[in-house]
Amino acid sequence: MARLPRLNLPGYPHLVLQSGHNSQPIALGAPDYQQLLQLIEAGAARHRVALHAWCLLPTRFMLLLTPSTEEGLPLLMQDTGRAYVRYFNGLHARTGTLWDGRYRCTVLDPARWTLPAMVCMDTEPVRRGLVLQPDAYPWSSCARYTGLRPQAGLTAPAALWELGNTPFARENAYRRLLDEGDALALWPRLLDAALHGWVLGDAAFIDTLQQQTDRRLHKKRAGRLPKMVHSARTS
Repeated sequence: MARLPRLNLPGYPHLVLQSGHNSQPIALGAPDYQQLLQLIEAGAARHRVALHAWCLLPTRFMLLLTPSTEEGLPLLMQDTGRAYVRYFNGLHARTGTLWDGRYRCTVLDPARWTLPAMVCMDTEPVRRGLVLQPDAYPWSSCARYTGLRPQAGLTAPAALWELGNTPFARENAYRRLLDEGDALALWPRLLDAALHGWVLGDAAFIDTLQQQTDRRLHKKRAGRLPKMVHSARTS
């Protein structure tokens, strides 16, 4: 069966995954993580991609972003991937591929899936035993959204603004989402959608997007999606 083209719908949030070849490390220390982040940030600005959240792990990196053009996301990933491989191979005296094939992604219904995607990304370092608290991990954007560390180059998604009327309220609300961990049950669904290139949203959302592209956006039959539990707004 022919492989579907990459999922790419400008104006909607995308969860993007890129893994190391055969699960090999893609970063061996702070300089590598810093270089990778700089390339991602520069590419996002150059190609008009709003970067909402990121998490760089030893064998994988994850991005939550919204491209403004059809070319933005592919060019961002192409530029970042090529430049980082040149850097990494040169610094560590290695040759050959670094990535496990092409990047994977899913398009998300922004109202229902943006915050679960962020929570799952930000808690991945904890699940891997790298830190005890999500915002203690230095190579993710989590600390920006819990108020521990300022960070330029990020565009907060609309769903985050709905958590509260002040920065303090939003930071506290997002911290509660991390602590409660309710969204973690959705991580297998997010991962499966990204790996297979399906849209995550209810039937009406998928039908709306399907009118914009000839590419199939869901499995042969789109099942009923779990209703996302929204966090109560702070008073």
